Amino acid sequence: MIVVLLGPPGAGKGTQGERVAAALGVPKISTGDVIRDAMKAATPMGLAAKSYYDRGDLVPDNVILGIMKDALSAPAQAKGVVLDGVVRTVPQAEGLNAVLADLGRHLDLVMLFKIEDEALVARLSARTVCDACQSPFTGRSPGELHAECLKSPKGHLMRRKDDEPSAVRNRLHVYEHQTAPVIAWYRAHDQHIAEIDALGTFDEVRTRALQAVGKG
Repeated sequence: MIVVLLGPPGAGKGTQGERVAAALGVPKISTGDVIRDAMKAATPMGLAAKSYYDRGDLVPDNVILGIMKDALSAPAQAKGVVLDGVVRTVPQAEGLNAVLADLGRHLDLVMLFKIEDEALVARLSARTVCDACQSPFTGRSPGELHAECLKSPKGHLMRRKDDEPSAVRNRLHVYEHQTAPVIAWYRAHDQHIAEIDALGTFDEVRTRALQAVGKG
């Protein structure tokens, strides 16, 4: 089973995607994962990606999709895969479909994690991280000593700049601008989209996600 995860930043799709992948018995991979692996392995596509990284340029879609095609051809993905962050734009959705068609495979499901913007702003702006070990926390205040920190000296909790309310709203605006056309494209191509209510406890959202793949 091949699944694509969509959803705004902070919706929990990455964390829940791990549970979905485990339930399906398939790996979860992201664009960053496969690019780093390809560069480390010095594959032709990996070397192409590295040339863009070294110049500080964005890796173009055709290179990313070439790397994704190599990854999807690997035995580890023979039973399927959960794809996180692979599709962000319509050209990427079109490219992934073309890659899968070349491999004689198809996309089974798009999982769309949905949550109201203000709930996401509240969720992300309540998140802090240790400035030493980067451990994340919810409901703990910036400036608080992270007594459990294993680094020396111990760290203090801080809110990342991209988790400030104004930054979160901007990230959500970018997401909506990019992803709304992707969802419309999938609907126009009769792709099954499972909308997952991402508001609730971890276990509640996990149950909804697993039910969407028949594992609830």
